[in-house]
Amino acid sequence: MKILLGAHTSISGGVASSVDRAVKIGCKTMQIFTKNNNQWKAFPLTEEAVRNYKIKLRLSKINPVIAHDSYLINLCAKEKAILSRSREAFLDELKRCELLGIPYLNFHPGAHRGQGEKDGIKIVAESLNFIHEKTPNFKVKSMIETTAGQGTNIGYRFEQIREIIDLVEDKKRLTVCIDTCHIFAAGYDLRTEKMYNKTLDEFNKIVGFKFLKAFHLNDSKKELGSRVDRHEHIGKGFIGKRGFKFLMNDKRFEDIPKILETPKGPDMLEDIMNMRVLGRLVKT
Repeated sequence: MKILLGAHTSISGGVASSVDRAVKIGCKTMQIFTKNNNQWKAFPLTEEAVRNYKIKLRLSKINPVIAHDSYLINLCAKEKAILSRSREAFLDELKRCELLGIPYLNFHPGAHRGQGEKDGIKIVAESLNFIHEKTPNFKVKSMIETTAGQGTNIGYRFEQIREIIDLVEDKKRLTVCIDTCHIFAAGYDLRTEKMYNKTLDEFNKIVGFKFLKAFHLNDSKKELGSRVDRHEHIGKGFIGKRGFKFLMNDKRFEDIPKILETPKGPDMLEDIMNMRVLGRLVKT
């Protein structure tokens, strides 16, 4: 069984350096930030930086690459100034992805901060419609990530993801990423074969597998339904190895990238450990 397994990789030293790090630990796919994730603005990508990244990526055979947007962005922000800034920042990140040839920009729908979930969902869709109108003919897709529902974050129910999709005009610009920690914390069980199938069947019925283009593989430090977003190493949290075994052997998702976002140090030894654990779960 072909496994598209990888990890979120640092761009410290330049975006091309992320490819070197991913190759070093044996990634078949990877996720990156295209800029400092804790800052609103970034220096434009130079032609040299884009060229070096594309050359290294082509030689590496890593495919696909997913970008994750800045944690500052909130596409349903209550404050108009933050909402405007978020939209402009997301627009810039889409442009950076397009330059780099990255096919997906992953994002959390955002926090409604007291406006209510329905209004939050509506504003996220309005934000995406605004951004997509400004980027006609772009190849990069906006990738909605499932959330744990911590605080006032939306996107913790499959129905909410579906509602966003329904309100976005150009649905061909949309994809979805399932984060295992997030859906578990949101109340979707993965720990038995019966519950794993129930959860994925529910996703397919409500959202549809045609939108599913990535998994974030993270165990959970917190219990089922805790609504707390805390990633843990594979097999060390409340999901456990068994839940990941079902996913790693599900042929429906064989060609879908599976990316680690577990805690790590600069040498990425933890990623190597987690990929080894996941690899051993695959039936030969």
